[in-house]
Amino acid sequence: MSATVPGPGSPADDLLRGLWRENPVFVQVLGMCPTLAVSNSALNALTMGLATTFVLCLSSLLVSLLRNVIPREVRIASFILVIATFVTVVDYLIQAISLALHAALGAFISLIVVNCIILGRAEAFAARNVPLRSFLDGLGMGLGFSLALLCLGGVRELLGSGSLFGIGVFGSRFEPWTVMLLPSGGFFTLGAWLLAIAWWRRRREAGARVQEAS
Repeated sequence: MSATVPGPGSPADDLLRGLWRENPVFVQVLGMCPTLAVSNSALNALTMGLATTFVLCLSSLLVSLLRNVIPREVRIASFILVIATFVTVVDYLIQAISLALHAALGAFISLIVVNCIILGRAEAFAARNVPLRSFLDGLGMGLGFSLALLCLGGVRELLGSGSLFGIGVFGSRFEPWTVMLLPSGGFFTLGAWLLAIAWWRRRREAGARVQEAS
């Protein structure tokens, strides 16, 4: 779990931190199980991302509100109980919206309870900060997680099925890369994204050093 405990900052910092600078997937490399398992299509990836964002926001808010009431000795168990409550809510919501989508995500909806991103933010941030900051931190981390899942799911569905959100993109002559829909395709895609982001960061840092030197 992440142990990052940011100091005082603006609401915008709390919101934007999880989108890029501390992105749960591309920077902290957390939540790999759902990231690799459900990102075989853009729709599955987006649904899981939004479900996780919902749980992150509300659990962070409630943990922050109760942070001075929950005894330190049982804080982890209490955090898990809070998280499990909101996971149950989102599980029923997805069932009500689409049974097919719920079946496609399978057990990974329930496994949001043990997602290290959510418990990590509850312990490292929400339990130590005011409700507004905690809610914005949860929202930023959730949106960052959703963005990462969508990046993986979009690429895997495009190459593996020739479509995006079920809409054909490349036409009937496209030969799908079946491997992209398999678990190995998740590892290949994640590795490619991490490599591209690391290259971009190094190039940006090199450019900054050149500007400082001049």
